[in-house]
Amino acid sequence: MRLAFLHSSLLRSRRPSHRIALPLPLRMSSSYDGPWTARKVRQEFFNYFRSKDHTFVPSSSTVPYDDPTLLFANAGMNQYKSIFLGTVDPNSERGKLKRAFNSQKCIRAGGKHNDLEDVGKDSYHHTFFEMLGNWSFGDYFKKEAIEYSWDLLTNVYGLPKDRLYVTYYAGDPQNGIPSDEEAKQHWLSQGISPDHVIASKGNFWEMGATGPCGPCSEIHFDRIGGRNAAHLVDGDDPNVLEIWNNVFIQFNRDDDGSLKPLPSKHVDTGMGFERLVSVLQNKLSNYDTDVFSPIFTRIQELTGARPYSGKFGNDDVDGIDTAYRVVADHVRTLSFALSDGGVPNNVGRGYVLRRILRRGSRYVRKKLGAPIGSFFSSLMPVVMETMGDVFPELTKKQGDIKEILDEEEESFSRTLDRGEKLFDQYATRTIDLGAKELNGADVWRLYDTYGFPVDLTRLMAAELRLGINEKEFEDAQEHSKIASKGSFKKDKADLVKLDVHDLAALEKNDAIPKTDDSFKFQLGNITATVKGIYYHKEFISSSSGIPADANFGVLLDRTSFYAEAGGQEYDTGNIVIDGATDFEVTNVQAYNGYVLHTGSLKYGQLSIGDEVISSYDELRRWPLRSNHTATHILNFCLREVLGDHIDQKGSLVAPTKLRFDFSHKAQISLPELAKVESMSIDWIKKNVKVYGKDLDLTTAHKIPGLRAVFGEAYPDPVRVVVLGYDVDEVAKDIDNPKWRSTSVEFCGGTHVVKTGDIKDFVITEESGIAKGIRRIVAVTGQEAHEASRVANSLKDRLEQLELMEGKEKDTGLKALSVELGQADISVLLKAELKDRLATLRKSLDKQMKEKENAINKAAVNALVTFFEETPDSEVYFAILEVDGNAKVCCNNCPQKVVILKKGVQILQNVVMQGKKLGKTVYVFSVDAEGGKVAHANYVSESARLRGLDARTWASTVSDILGGKAGGKEDGAQGVGVNVAQVEEALRVARETFSSKYN
Repeated sequence: MRLAFLHSSLLRSRRPSHRIALPLPLRMSSSYDGPWTARKVRQEFFNYFRSKDHTFVPSSSTVPYDDPTLLFANAGMNQYKSIFLGTVDPNSERGKLKRAFNSQKCIRAGGKHNDLEDVGKDSYHHTFFEMLGNWSFGDYFKKEAIEYSWDLLTNVYGLPKDRLYVTYYAGDPQNGIPSDEEAKQHWLSQGISPDHVIASKGNFWEMGATGPCGPCSEIHFDRIGGRNAAHLVDGDDPNVLEIWNNVFIQFNRDDDGSLKPLPSKHVDTGMGFERLVSVLQNKLSNYDTDVFSPIFTRIQELTGARPYSGKFGNDDVDGIDTAYRVVADHVRTLSFALSDGGVPNNVGRGYVLRRILRRGSRYVRKKLGAPIGSFFSSLMPVVMETMGDVFPELTKKQGDIKEILDEEEESFSRTLDRGEKLFDQYATRTIDLGAKELNGADVWRLYDTYGFPVDLTRLMAAELRLGINEKEFEDAQEHSKIASKGSFKKDKADLVKLDVHDLAALEKNDAIPKTDDSFKFQLGNITATVKGIYYHKEFISSSSGIPADANFGVLLDRTSFYAEAGGQEYDTGNIVIDGATDFEVTNVQAYNGYVLHTGSLKYGQLSIGDEVISSYDELRRWPLRSNHTATHILNFCLREVLGDHIDQKGSLVAPTKLRFDFSHKAQISLPELAKVESMSIDWIKKNVKVYGKDLDLTTAHKIPGLRAVFGEAYPDPVRVVVLGYDVDEVAKDIDNPKWRSTSVEFCGGTHVVKTGDIKDFVITEESGIAKGIRRIVAVTGQEAHEASRVANSLKDRLEQLELMEGKEKDTGLKALSVELGQADISVLLKAELKDRLATLRKSLDKQMKEKENAINKAAVNALVTFFEETPDSEVYFAILEVDGNAKVCCNNCPQKVVILKKGVQILQNVVMQGKKLGKTVYVFSVDAEGGKVAHANYVSESARLRGLDARTWASTVSDILGGKAGGKEDGAQGVGVNVAQVEEALRVARETFSSKYN
């Protein structure tokens, strides 16, 4: 007998008591009115782990700004990687975590984990999904993790025990990894039937080729029940599905592939929210739950399509159910990614978002029959309504997200029709040829010209049972890259790095303390003691055994060097024993409080205990300080000029420039940019003191006008940098609104003492790097002076060109236009010079046009005059040279005409005038510089009666000049390449004509 779920009040009692069978899951989509709404499923998970003393950590952004190895956050553990790797700042909130839980926003599209092409085809693939997770960082391990999982699933959610199956790692004898008997025993101790505890060779999780890893234990649920489904576990049966995975991070895989136990063991669990909801709501498909039903309802309202009926594959004859699933999934992905700062574009994660939007747009138009242009922005509000309370960031940028979506969708709508027509042509040709794959070069063309991502073309091809030739596509793509950019290589320095084992060893080694790097905020050298020498993954006592010129690392008890962080590049310099040793420092990085100086010995040796001089390169540090403080000034001025919506999206502080990326939806106008630059220069002229000091993080966050990077994890205490006001003064009156009138930022970088030390500030670039993201590049100090010098030089050249005339001026303007476009000068001065250049260009073009008109008139008049003076002549010949001289020959009667224009137009004008006069004409125009000869003729009626054919005549000339010619009986034209043979061609043309009159 099939019975309903236990009532929620009984489930909350968490008494194991008896378990009753769930009804067979429903196949059709229907609204859900039972006890386990999606919202309640999530909240009960939160309540449970909060009761187990776990800390709620909000989901990290789907756009991992601080992890360049990821396109998107694709698992709950991403934001904890620094903990697993041992590189987390122990003073930060993250470094103090022991137990955590949340629902992580995940996107799996693009890169290694890519579900994009599977979405819509089945009941469970998504590009966006929630991952419910709980974590232990060096706290509890397998026993507690397994107990929590079983308790939550069976006593809180009330899932029948006889329909749950668990797996544990079967081991890998060849690599010396034993089976995870510990996990097995802990599962059995929960009372699970032994035949529901299954060994699995695939239960081993790894972060990457190297790094933290360990066995895992999965929990599977049998949707059907009333049977033993052990043989279906891990068998891709949609009715026996994995719902939770417990990962036990206990090893680190080294470069050589070996595994070493971690000093601290961690638990990382992940439970697919959408799958869990489908199980609790007794649905066969994730898409049949109330996670998706509100979106489906809105899709139907917007499109007028038939209701969603939950069909798959061949059963979904019209493809509408597939379209529902694709569109619902994609609007969730786009809503979350864009709310986290993602922007569709042509690079990396931006391109993945563009692919998702375009894939969804085609389904809307092709399958749901609705127009595109603003569809996804109209659908987006339902996502915010159903999930905005859990993820409030969704609701903060609705206007910006709508604008981005509409612009992208509208852009694609303009090319979709054309692209689909071209695809149809390619597909028809492929089918007619009996082939099974589209030509890869054609697929690339669809992308390159019409914006069709290759996966979209692949989908369209699959609908016709066609594939694409991947090799040809890749070749075409590579050819395009080479043609547009040329080859590019980037060499990386041989950087020495500390791994998690090294850090664990250091933590246990009292002889090597964490580095005191507070001296980086001071000027000059300091003395220090060598505490560690690191080479080939070992700490050694002396450098004497290290080969010459080899890179190795040095740890000091204290250092004046700045380790790369916060966008500011590292210091370089020397660690010296006067007269004995010189260690050249080429890179400096910090690892969990240990500052590692990488470099090589120029001479001498280093040993543990040596007293050395820590000497950073002041010539490099000085512009770094200037550019870092200037970045703070720029950030402040942008907010003052453009508004409080300005948020930092990235920065680079290098010795030669600063780069600042920020949120702003429109190009900054030149007046606004001038105001930003002028205000920045005013701050430099004020010469105010720059203060920096550590404050309690909670207190510091209260400072009015504080600027901090979204998503950044700051240490506690945190260093606060303020312009013009002592940090102690600020701390004493933390809520005073006057702090809003100056720059206040969290920053651990180095800065000038006074803003006047920056000397000068020039903005050299303002551009858009993605929708809603602008970039400013600026220079200070010497680089600013050099930019001004180059600008003045270009200005002088422009003034000289204003005094020139003719071809020299034309050539000079073209060269200056190229140089001006490439020059790193003030963007404001560049705009001014470009305006002046454009005015000068327009004036010169007008003059040249007037001269060309005069030349055309003179050439035509020459023909008219010739026949007026020799009315009995039947033919006119002329060679018009591009550089100015024209030799006119007719019946051995030469005339000269001045001409400055090359090209065909003058020939056509002369030929047309001959036609009006009823006279035969053959004229040539020589472009000596271009190596071309244009020629054209007209054959009068009287000449045609004598057997002269214009086409034959032109062909005879082409035999001399090369190239091709064509036309009609009374007129023909051609272009040759043998410039030196033009006199001979004229002679042959004249003789051919004469032969018809003899």
